[in-house]
Amino acid sequence: MTAIAYNERGAAVVIGAGDATGGAVSAAFARTGLTAVPVRRSADPLRPLADRIVQAGGQCVPIAGDARDEEAMIALFDRVEREIGPVEVLVFNIGANSPMPVLDETVRRYRKIWEMCALAGFITGREAARRMVARGRGTIIFTGATASLRGSAGFAGFSGGKFALRSLAQAMARELGPKGIHVVHAIIDGAIDTDFIRSNFPDRYALKDEDGILNPEAIAAEYVRLHQQPRSAWTHELDVRPWMERW
Repeated sequence: MTAIAYNERGAAVVIGAGDATGGAVSAAFARTGLTAVPVRRSADPLRPLADRIVQAGGQCVPIAGDARDEEAMIALFDRVEREIGPVEVLVFNIGANSPMPVLDETVRRYRKIWEMCALAGFITGREAARRMVARGRGTIIFTGATASLRGSAGFAGFSGGKFALRSLAQAMARELGPKGIHVVHAIIDGAIDTDFIRSNFPDRYALKDEDGILNPEAIAAEYVRLHQQPRSAWTHELDVRPWMERW
């Protein structure tokens, strides 16, 4: 890949950029002229995504980093601001959906899920906000889930982490909104078109042709619209689900 020049229009940092939603969000923001900065613990799986974005005429700089590591995230945001462009958008998209009966749940697993859902959201949200507040603008989007609203059997750890993330988003929105920072909590309520759903829930995946599962591209389009909203009519919480999803 060729070197990316500093983009005065800014960067969209996507924490937890996988092959589905995170990748679609990265590509969607690149199409708006921002430099996409997809982040996951290893950068190698991000190379195909970066190549697709560049081939489509966009800019992309994949970066490896553990979002639970405070020092690593401070260094990452410093690098983006210094070498790539001002952070205009942060999308926190780490899932951590790992079911386990509560009688079998362990402290180690529960803590790890909380770290991925909530602690990492706090660290990355804080670091993005520190840069955005100085400019008086920016968008922070936290990806939630059905578990953000209700705890389901077998998902004590995941629900606890997602509840905490939603609360964090509310607190940040109330504090940072008057400073010009748009903080959003997006509830993704339903199965997403991913390899995981195709392999593990074939009956649900079979509903794809009926628009019965969430299309990552459609989610990404909503995220771009959230960033582009006028501040006189900001959305804090958005829920998206397939038309046939129970709720």
